[in-house]
Amino acid sequence: MTNQLMRGEYPRPQFVREKWASLNGEWEFAFDDDGIGEREAWYEQGKGRFNQKITVPFCFQSRLSGIGDTSVHDRVWYRKSFTVPDEYYAGRVLLHFGAVDYEAKVWVNGKLAAVHEGGHTPFHADITDVLVKGGNTVVVKATDYSRDVSLPRGKQYWEDQSAGIFYTRTTGIWQSVWLEPVPETYVERIRMIPDIDKNDLDLEVFLAGCRPGVQVSVKAVISFKGEFVSEDCFALIHVTGRRSIHLEDFNDHGLGRWWTPEHPNLYDLELTLLVDGETVDSVKSYFGMRKISIEDGKLLLNNRPYYMKMVLDQGYFPEGLLTAPSDDDLRRDVELTKAMGFNGARKHQKIEDPRYLYWADRLGLLLWGEMANAFRFSETYAGRITREWIQAVERDFNHPCIVVWVPLNESWGVTNILVDRQQQQHALSLYHLTKSLDRTRPVISNDGWELVATDLLTIHDYEWRREVLAERYAARATALAAKPGNRWILVPGFPDEGQPILLTEFGGISFKAGDWDGWGYSGAENEQDFAARLQNVIEPVLQSPVVQGFCYTQFTDVEQEINGLLTYDRKPKIPLETIRSIVAGT
Repeated sequence: MTNQLMRGEYPRPQFVREKWASLNGEWEFAFDDDGIGEREAWYEQGKGRFNQKITVPFCFQSRLSGIGDTSVHDRVWYRKSFTVPDEYYAGRVLLHFGAVDYEAKVWVNGKLAAVHEGGHTPFHADITDVLVKGGNTVVVKATDYSRDVSLPRGKQYWEDQSAGIFYTRTTGIWQSVWLEPVPETYVERIRMIPDIDKNDLDLEVFLAGCRPGVQVSVKAVISFKGEFVSEDCFALIHVTGRRSIHLEDFNDHGLGRWWTPEHPNLYDLELTLLVDGETVDSVKSYFGMRKISIEDGKLLLNNRPYYMKMVLDQGYFPEGLLTAPSDDDLRRDVELTKAMGFNGARKHQKIEDPRYLYWADRLGLLLWGEMANAFRFSETYAGRITREWIQAVERDFNHPCIVVWVPLNESWGVTNILVDRQQQQHALSLYHLTKSLDRTRPVISNDGWELVATDLLTIHDYEWRREVLAERYAARATALAAKPGNRWILVPGFPDEGQPILLTEFGGISFKAGDWDGWGYSGAENEQDFAARLQNVIEPVLQSPVVQGFCYTQFTDVEQEINGLLTYDRKPKIPLETIRSIVAGT
């Protein structure tokens, strides 16, 4: 297995320290179907039945893991020996996990180091005090709940075999694992809010390990393509500090450095942490001067109306499932999306790998950040999804590519929202919670239909007849009254308040161009028929006087679902130039 397939790139590209060590690669592995691992203390030295090998960060269901077993095993164990470079012992050592589905317990040298719930968000542990020089062992127990439909799972199916719109499950570690040395006092995270109206960057710094009685300050240096832009240094009285840093070097009229998909301009930020005047920590990041807003019923990017042309992207890969085989594959997905003429993607039912977000930032692609939903409502589910969604928004807040938040989709987890007041309150709570966490981005309460309070009116409509789409979206009244799929667009009691209308799922034309058999929402006979059908659904949407953006279903085929513009292995079904011309309306 090559380094590339072990995902050896830096896992957190928007918060970078120079020193780090990947723990991806070969681990010992075991199924624990009888649930005896903790009782028998498999986390202790020399114990456990680790009779298999697995390649991390690929889940055991994937072929790239080296196992490829898609049957249900809800308790799995990992073990790996590792050494820590001597220079790491000068401060603290953090052990990071990008994502472990669904619950994780982590032991280092037999000592419990971390417990985490949530299958899509990162966590870390300070393992300094349990390390020993010479050699260490990390053991991870991952617990999944494959049959529990109230679990936030996204497209992972709870039945044995994939079917319909649901795909192969992911259990255990599926994003990178790495070590990172930090000083006793260090920058734990940052929060950046660009303000293009004032030409300011609002910067908030959060510290860990801050000791009383010491003087702590942060120096921030901002540059653009190596050119100095601004510098500021400010003291932190508590464990957080906030500063607005003015940027003098850009304006509009095509001469500026604002971030857009067409011109993905990024500023570099270097933070230096000083304790009693001595440098102790340094972190590199980046940001984009970008604003997404709604004014007078219009959706604006950088204070100008902007038509979003997006594609629905499930983020699955034939060999790795939720985990891309390599960083190059993530970059290629962004490049292919742009090559087809789209300026955005809706990452569907998946909190995406930060490396994909990095390439969207770097190459210029708008993203809608969407939670992996459950399928059935319960009070336990409500707590689970709320806690994990808070972590997801915090993780991805600084990415300029993300312009909209979608906590719920198509009434997943709230199947009775039309009439159930408790479920309406849940959707409302996620909407208002997200607004309280992020004042800069629009939030959709329930993408597709049965919306409560919402910043955008988003509709899912798989009608394939050109004339029906043209008539339906000729006016606001007919668009909101149509009830595609026999669903109300707005829950009664939540009136139309003039929000922008977007068609956020449509198309879904199936065309078999690879080795997979499957289904779609409408079928094409050949390449010419596929292109004609594609034009017949996109053109009337582009011509609509009320629709301000769309999201075509979908980017690639996925397992039994063959309604992609590309095959599952990313081969275009018709020339990219043809798709681009249709998306452009030319």
